[in-house]
Amino acid sequence: MTTPSSPYPLLDSLAAPQQIRHFTPAQLEQLAAEVRAFLIASVSETGGHFSSNLGTVELTVALFHHFDFLQDRIVWDVGHQSYPHKILTGRKDRFPTLRMHNGLSGFLKRDESPYDHFGAGHASTSISAVLGMATARDLQKQDHTCIAVIGDGSMTAGMAFEALNQAGYLETKNFLVILNDNDMSINPNVGSLQGYLNQIMSGQYYHRWRDRIEHAIKAIPLEGLSKGVAKAAKWSEESFKRLMVPGLLFEDLGFRYMGPVNGHDVNATSKALAEAKEKMKDGPVLLHVQTKKGYGYEPAVQDPLKWHGVTAFDAEAGEIIKAASDPTKPAPPSYTSVFGKTLVELAKTDEKIVGITAAMLDGTGLNILQKAFPERCFDVGIAEQHAVTFAAGLAAQGMRPVCAIYSTFLQRGFDQVAHDVCIQDLPVTFALDRAGIVGADGPTHHGLYDLAYLRCLPNIILMAPKDENELRQMLMTSIYCGHPAALRYPRGNGLGVPLETPITALPIGKGELLREGDGLLLCAVGAMVAPAMALAESLQEEGLSCAVINARYIKPLDDALIREWAGRCKGLVTLEEGCAPGGFSSAVAESLADAGLLRPMLRCAVPDHLVHHGDPKRLLEEEGLGPKSLFRRIQAFASQI
Repeated sequence: MTTPSSPYPLLDSLAAPQQIRHFTPAQLEQLAAEVRAFLIASVSETGGHFSSNLGTVELTVALFHHFDFLQDRIVWDVGHQSYPHKILTGRKDRFPTLRMHNGLSGFLKRDESPYDHFGAGHASTSISAVLGMATARDLQKQDHTCIAVIGDGSMTAGMAFEALNQAGYLETKNFLVILNDNDMSINPNVGSLQGYLNQIMSGQYYHRWRDRIEHAIKAIPLEGLSKGVAKAAKWSEESFKRLMVPGLLFEDLGFRYMGPVNGHDVNATSKALAEAKEKMKDGPVLLHVQTKKGYGYEPAVQDPLKWHGVTAFDAEAGEIIKAASDPTKPAPPSYTSVFGKTLVELAKTDEKIVGITAAMLDGTGLNILQKAFPERCFDVGIAEQHAVTFAAGLAAQGMRPVCAIYSTFLQRGFDQVAHDVCIQDLPVTFALDRAGIVGADGPTHHGLYDLAYLRCLPNIILMAPKDENELRQMLMTSIYCGHPAALRYPRGNGLGVPLETPITALPIGKGELLREGDGLLLCAVGAMVAPAMALAESLQEEGLSCAVINARYIKPLDDALIREWAGRCKGLVTLEEGCAPGGFSSAVAESLADAGLLRPMLRCAVPDHLVHHGDPKRLLEEEGLGPKSLFRRIQAFASQI
């Protein structure tokens, strides 16, 4: 009996990635083909980030051919283009656990592998981090190369240019920035920078002439010429550069620009990296690599947005596998779609309403507004700080901006929320999608901190809907309250409640009593309101009477309602899908303390630690917020008072 041969013979033979440094050109091509085939087969079983990773296969193989990343340093911006890196660094056999509980992370993690030099799930951090590594290397008299791979729209963020500015000023050597230019972030790239890169792509002939012209000009014995002629010669060199590539932005920032290079030609990319190694000896280099998102898998090439992040799929048919559903019970609409449709509904009657997002049109539901009112929908690229202050400027001139940004990504614009919006009391609405535990993306993407980091700011109104109808009401309330306002809501589908028309605004700072009782007060907010009601029913069957309040507002808190029912009950339980320090439970505790009302209190929130990736229901149970764990915790609490 013969053992079937492996479909990945070269990949399986790798004992360590350092072996790739000795591969022939033909072996590099074979390795790239095997990595791509493995990537397609593996992610089709587990799901994960897909099209971005398909685009970096040849680049990754070429990098390992020239560098030893136990010594050299590399940071992959965001990290969702790093699966090939993981495959080549000893984690191939763990890919069946990708993004699963206690399994392989979908991003880079320093504690997962010695080859992961910097962790990231947000964009545009790579150049700053690698510049710090290069500076530390120089201060410690070490000798290795430091590389940042930035792409998927990450170059649009101001932080990337702040780092380029300093690196060029420092003239940092053995420092390489690779611009993985694929015309995409998640949605297509926007802004004038993308147009600039397209100009470079159409002006490749410049690079064939640059070295010749520079050599010819340098050969002129300028010391024997008059100052005027010498100045003219230098002016001619600079004019030539700007004529052939308008702006020469990267060279003006102090980088030696190389490219563009076909990033799917592994040997051309390898040759470019060899040249870059030499040029880096004199100062920082930027290598422009052109790739295609989804390369090598035609469905992903045709629709890179659909295939950016996927669930399991049929690789042969090119179809994403959908979860089985009951056709007689259609799923409720997602919170994201309800938000997008409600915003359009309100925008139809108010021309001052505009929508703003940071490279997440589809993810936030603003694609619905873009289709209806394209002139009033703005995608600013991966630039959350700019998005917030842009919204503040609109509000200062009488518009009603709605800034739709994931909870975890608004952290990037915190100073702008504080300084440009809240201090000036400008009526900007922040719609925070993906609040709470989001699952497979892990700690960089869980929206656990928004209640804490927004509650401390002056003038802001902060709320969370218990269902999709209340989301509609809160969106209207936010837009017309006349102050900064934020509403946060979870990923996934709503509860299937009726959507009232017309939409009515809610009174500011007023919660609602959903159930009376005299044993415990369950005071819940947002996604935890429905579980609180279910818990009250279950606890009633055990002889424990519970009142339930839907707080609605985290700020201003409905002090009167909460204090009244806390005084009527023997104990108080707060429930929130957010971090315990500084969040909703802190607000309730502060309110009771200010009133001199002392009551036994159980705070059900995410403890002060990192929540890793995995199935959201399982993570909620582990954090004490799932139905079973909540029931046990509340029963134990009640027995002690």
